[in-house]
Parts: sequence; C-alpha cells; structure tokens
Amino acid sequence: MPNIKSAKKRVLIAEKKNEQNRAYKTRMNHAIKKFNNAIDTNDIEGAEKMLPEVMSVIDQTASKGVIHKNQAANKKSAIAKRLSDVKSGKVVIVIKKDNKTIAAEKAKAAQEIRAQQKAEYQAKAAERKAARIEAEKAKLEAEAKAKKGGKKKEKDAEEVKEKKPAKKTAKAEPAEQTEEKPKAKKTTKKAATETPAEESKEEPKAE
Repeated sequence: MPNIKSAKKRVLIAEKKNEQNRAYKTRMNHAIKKFNNAIDTNDIEGAEKMLPEVMSVIDQTASKGVIHKNQAANKKSAIAKRLSDVKSGKVVIVIKKDNKTIAAEKAKAAQEIRAQQKAEYQAKAAERKAARIEAEKAKLEAEAKAKKGGKKKEKDAEEVKEKKPAKKTAKAEPAEQTEEKPKAKKTTKKAATETPAEESKEEPKAE
C-alpha cells in the first residue's frame, strides 16, 4: 500500500478509470455480440439497421482511449465484411440452436400436440352429445307416434264395438218373425183337425 497522499490518490483514480474502461468495453462487446446474433439467426435486415449503431459505439470506445484506433478499425471492417459476405452469398449461415432453444421448441411442439388432441376430443364429445340428443328425440317421437296409434286403435275398436250390437239386433228381428209363423201354422192345423171330428160327431145326432 502506498504511504504518500498523491500515490493513494493515484490508486483511487486508476481504479475509477479501470471501471469506466470496463464499462465502455462491455458496451462495445454487447453491441458486437448483438449484431453477430442477428446475422446468426439470419436476420439480415436487423443486422443492417444495427450496423451504424455498432460502429458508433466502437468509435466512442476508441475516442475514450479504451482501445486503439487500429483495433477499432479492424472491428468495424470485420463486422461490415461479414454482413456483405452474407448478403452476397459467399457465406451461408447455418442457424445453430442452443440446448435452451431446442428444449423450448420441444415443449412448444408438445403443447401444440396436446392442444390438438384436446380439440379433437372436444369435437368427438360434441358429436357424441349431438348423436345422443338426436337419438332421444327420435325415441320420444316414436313413443308419441305409438301413443297416437294406440289411441286411434282404441277409438276404432270402440267404434267397431258400437256398430256390432246394432247388427245383431237387426238380425234378431227376422228370427222372431220366423218363430212366430210356425206357431200360427200349428194352430191352423189343430183347427183343421178339430173341425172334421166335430162334424163327424154331430152328423149322427141329426139322424
């Protein structure tokens, strides 16, 4: 540890400048990383929009003395060349996926499958419910028709019963008439038989 006051002050200033320089460097590195991620994900339009911002950040870090001017020029030329190579087709970007993105995609695919299965099950359940309701309606209609048919049959049977006794009475009257005629004939025969006997009995009395 320094003992002199100026040396102590110099240590504090160096620590402060070191923190500032680190902040500028992290800012520049984050900007470059964001630009490279845009190219890796094949987002060329986004990379083109970000290019001037990244170059301005690199120029600011070089102006503050954090990096050398030549290093700043090298960084700017590297990112510009990469963008131009991708646009011209010299470099083909192969999209790399992290484990996190792969797991997220798998989870999303599984969720979509579950949602699709749920929708299919709900559609089948709705169809079954509609078929059940239709069957119940058909059953109720059949029962109502059967009841109406039974009532009609009962009415027809009652009408037939009412008509049958009238026919029997009409047939019974000629039978009575036929029964009465033989009785009349019998009486006439008896009268005929009785008259000759009486005549025979009365004739001898006259002699």
